[in-house]
Amino acid sequence: MKENLKILRCLLLFPLSVIYGLVVSIRNFCYENNILKSKQYNIPIISIGNLSVGGTGKTPHTEFLLKMLSKEFSVAVLSRGYKRKTKGFRIVETDDTHFESGDEPLQIKRKYPDSIVAVSESRTKGVETLLKMYPDLNLIILDDAFQHRRIKPGLQILLNNYNHPIAEDYLLPLGMLRETRSASYRADIIIYSKCPNNLKPIERRILSKEIDIRPFQYLFFSTFDYLDIVPIYGEGDKIINKEKLKELNVLALSGIARSKNFVDYLKENCKIVKHLRFPDHHNFNKRDISNIEKEFNKMSDNKIILVTEKDAIRLNSMTLFSEDIKKYVYCIPIEVKLLCSEDDRQQFDNQIFSYVRNNKRYSKLYKNSY
Repeated sequence: MKENLKILRCLLLFPLSVIYGLVVSIRNFCYENNILKSKQYNIPIISIGNLSVGGTGKTPHTEFLLKMLSKEFSVAVLSRGYKRKTKGFRIVETDDTHFESGDEPLQIKRKYPDSIVAVSESRTKGVETLLKMYPDLNLIILDDAFQHRRIKPGLQILLNNYNHPIAEDYLLPLGMLRETRSASYRADIIIYSKCPNNLKPIERRILSKEIDIRPFQYLFFSTFDYLDIVPIYGEGDKIINKEKLKELNVLALSGIARSKNFVDYLKENCKIVKHLRFPDHHNFNKRDISNIEKEFNKMSDNKIILVTEKDAIRLNSMTLFSEDIKKYVYCIPIEVKLLCSEDDRQQFDNQIFSYVRNNKRYSKLYKNSY
């Protein structure tokens, strides 16, 4: 029965995928032949994006670049602010809610409170407003902008999820691809994210062939470092060393696109793990919280509720948990780590820093590419 339903689904969605692919191809053709115009600004712009719908770690990689570059440059992050309830351009503040700014931009701002983070549905308006507001700005990082061709960035970084090979995926709505893998030619740097720490050389070669690396492109591999866990309501005990996870029973919550790495890490490092999965960017309601608390109360002692950073942002904006449960709710922060030699890491840094240093903002605010 399941196999028949799968075949029926493919038959129904395949024509829609063909139509979607045709529309995307025509759009790309128009940009590549100047029928549709891209705008090029007189400031370094780095775009981070992917070919698939979510789950590649764009926000952690944006934070990785922000942390690396903000030591030398004045950097702003510009995001669309997905699922926020406000409209137009907005500077993200640490005391915002995710309804005002979106969960991912707010996560970046709270993690790096001294940074400039903005949201705007119109990326061109967002860039131009940032340039007017911050005359000394050196660099703008566009989050989730690989398909946003209205702006022509100077450096494009494309992320691919190691656990979900694009060679085995299909275009929307049959699969999860926004574009075919041939679109990767637009990237300057390609990163396979969420890789295992012990990634083997033969796997690197296979992935390189899958994405069809061009001579002008650089390929890197990254993974996540999980840090010590922290209370999200400020009512729990102090930070818990991640090494103590092995002593804990964990009720894990995830409302992210792909939770495999999060759950796998907990299963390897916790005593007992029960996982409740929700849709990406899920806004928890009273019924959700009631069910979570019931599941938590069924668990034995020495237990916590553990969520991802993005989920913590949304949960922190609401006061749905009962007071006696709040002290048990924690999140586990992550950081990106490149899996490469010191020489390759130097090559990565040189590629990024050289681009920004050689393209500093001087006179005009922006110029059209036509």
